[in-house]
Amino acid sequence: MASYQNIFTQVQLRAAPEMGPPMADASGPRSAAGGFSYWAGKIGNAQIGPIYLGWLGTISLVFGLIAFEIIGLNMWASVNWSPIEFVRQLPWLALEPPGPQYGLRVLPPLAEGGWWLIAGFFFTASVILWWARTYRRAVTLGMGTHISWAFASAIWLMLVLGFIRPVLMGSWSEAVPFGIFPHLDWTAAFSIRYGNLFYNPFHALSIVFLYGSTLLFAMHGATILAVGRYGGEREIEQITDRGTASERAALFWRWTMGFNATMESIHRWAWWFAVLTTLTGGIGILLTGTVVDNWYLWAQQHGYAPSYPSTGVVDPATLPGAPK
Repeated sequence: MASYQNIFTQVQLRAAPEMGPPMADASGPRSAAGGFSYWAGKIGNAQIGPIYLGWLGTISLVFGLIAFEIIGLNMWASVNWSPIEFVRQLPWLALEPPGPQYGLRVLPPLAEGGWWLIAGFFFTASVILWWARTYRRAVTLGMGTHISWAFASAIWLMLVLGFIRPVLMGSWSEAVPFGIFPHLDWTAAFSIRYGNLFYNPFHALSIVFLYGSTLLFAMHGATILAVGRYGGEREIEQITDRGTASERAALFWRWTMGFNATMESIHRWAWWFAVLTTLTGGIGILLTGTVVDNWYLWAQQHGYAPSYPSTGVVDPATLPGAPK
């Protein structure tokens, strides 16, 4: 065992690849025994493989590839199949959802949103199949299903943006386009259209949990690295048989943060903060346009935002008979 490690070093083990516990239900594609990668070992475990996909994992990857190909080929077609323009404009290219004139039509013309629906179907099926794979693998290995439910929180936000809210609004045009900057443009326009999303309390909660997650993960990772010379990375052992690593880590947290964190509790904190980021974010998006049409006016009515002095200009949304 290394007697000293610092931020620039990491011990890399070299032995027979760890195959893990036997799996009685291991049917479907599986790779051969794993190997080792020096560069993978610089950022994590050096062992690569064995990889077990099973039929759920295989079908998930196939569906994901189909969605990726549909999106990519539509983007490429939008620049007249020019490889140079495709690379140059890639951050701005998009596959847009159907226009509002098509409502919730099952399959509008392919060039007018039909491809978006097909890609969305395969992408959603791929993600849900992968969720089922994570759940089944955890149960088979005798693990808790915490990973699956954390993943489900992210899927919740994805479904709200691309399926649940558009269905409630009665139009696929309310959904998010596939693309990098077009996705960001949709977010900005969405916020402006509904009176500034910053006044949405669930959006505020989502940002709190997002920033809290980064802080907790960084603090926890740094703490374990700091006590790595005392075996702090063997956290499961330190939960049940407290050693000098956990004692020093707990003392440091009490000294600097003012509260205690154990080798187990910090993971529960981080899990909840991460899960609540997308859970509250999805609730905030779902309420926008379906329950609240203008978050700024809503915030004023509920004492969440200040009312500014009158400028003499009447907001049409405040007139009698205006849609709420």
